[in-house]
Amino acid sequence: MEEQKLSINVPAEVADGIYSNIAVIAHSPSEFTIDFVAMLPGMKQANVKSRIVLNPQNAKKLLFALQDNVGKYESTFGKIQILGSPAPGSTVPMSFGGGEA
Repeated sequence: MEEQKLSINVPAEVADGIYSNIAVIAHSPSEFTIDFVAMLPGMKQANVKSRIVLNPQNAKKLLFALQDNVGKYESTFGKIQILGSPAPGSTVPMSFGGGEA
C-alpha cells in the first residue's frame, strides 16, 4: 500500500504559539484533557491559555512522540535539568491532575 503524505497548514494566527509553563492533565475513560496555563510570578490566579482534548490512543502517541523528541534534544544539547526536582525514585510533591475529567 502506498503511503499518503499529510500536508499541514499553520494559520498566521496560530504560528506564534502560546506560552505555557504549567500543564494540567485530567482523564476520563474516553479522553485525556490537557490544559496549558501561563502562571506569572507573584500572581495568585492563572488562566488556561489552551485546552487540548485527545482520545486515549492519541494521548499515548503524544507520550511516545514527546519521549522521542526529548531524547533527540538531550542527545544534541545535553540532559535537561529540572530545577527543584526531587532525586530520582523519590515522590514528586506536585500533582498534575490525572483524575476524572
